[in-house]
Amino acid sequence: MPRILITGCSSGFGQAIAAQFLNQGWEVIATMRSPSAEGLPESDGLQVLPLDVTDPESIAAAIAGAGQIDALVNNAGVGMLNVLEGAEIARAREMFEINVLGTMAMTRAVMPSMRERKNGVIVNISSSVTLRPLPALSIYTASKAALNAFTESFALEAAEFGVRASLILPGSAKATSFGQNAVARMGMDIPEAYGPFVQAYFQSLQSVTEKTEVSDVAQAVWRAVTDETAPMKLPAGADAETWFREAGIPVE
Repeated sequence: MPRILITGCSSGFGQAIAAQFLNQGWEVIATMRSPSAEGLPESDGLQVLPLDVTDPESIAAAIAGAGQIDALVNNAGVGMLNVLEGAEIARAREMFEINVLGTMAMTRAVMPSMRERKNGVIVNISSSVTLRPLPALSIYTASKAALNAFTESFALEAAEFGVRASLILPGSAKATSFGQNAVARMGMDIPEAYGPFVQAYFQSLQSVTEKTEVSDVAQAVWRAVTDETAPMKLPAGADAETWFREAGIPVE
């Protein structure tokens, strides 16, 4: 039975991805900083492990406890909604540690086994915000753009050994707690000078009708893992698909 390790399974996309693969008969290693099966389906194929993607010892312990991994989904990440002047550089550094270096560290940890077996899939969850410039998202977008560049280049290295690497670019998933978690962890102290500008942007978002469901992301990851002919970069959600087309990227 194939086995998949998913990071960031405490809520949202991670839980939906775990449920998708469990329903398809895979063994799932669901990881998160504070391990809990709450919100995850009850299944004999589910294993919950603690994992902090910024901690080398935590990564080593999770990899050792997971056993052979056929697919890795780097879903753990944190957001930030603020203009540059309102964001502390320490917070920006923390974001890059999680969103970029954490993904690199996890990928590096599973690659030796996949390389030796000449088989495996690594899927990195990015964001459709990388397709266009947006206000109050400069730091977050920079972290995801770095993730895109890393994955696209790493995919060439991995392909030499039969390992595939893919990117999923979700749109805005308002049903998840991602935004609330981002504010709680990173703060949202918008400088007064930028107040009207940012508020006008927030109001413009209210008129957007297309959105991303967690199931869209789970299905995109399923395709990336199981369909060898799938494009290396996949949208997830109606809004993400629209942005792909507007950027001139085919939606296959």
